[in-house]
Amino acid sequence: MIKRSLKLPELGLLIFMLRGKPGTERLLGLLHRVEVAELKAGETGGLRFTSSQANRRLGERIANTQFLDEDGVMVFASLYLDQEGELYELDYWKTADSALLRIPAF
Repeated sequence: MIKRSLKLPELGLLIFMLRGKPGTERLLGLLHRVEVAELKAGETGGLRFTSSQANRRLGERIANTQFLDEDGVMVFASLYLDQEGELYELDYWKTADSALLRIPAF
């Protein structure tokens, strides 16, 4: 699993999804330094937030949104925390089950 920093469109999407949600100020403050690994690189998939914590598990969904990809296909995105309330995963999928072309500016 290759770790990397967030790309600018991913950062914009996450800020959009977290803004205004109760208790997310701390998470917003961490976005500039988180590392992620791509899930199913180049396909519909998403990002897994890396952590030094062992035995992390999927927790609650804290945000979701939808947008049109540049090919006009609807994309659904959901943001999940782990069982400890830390960023865990950003999932996205297209209704045509094709690769995400571009995250729009938010």
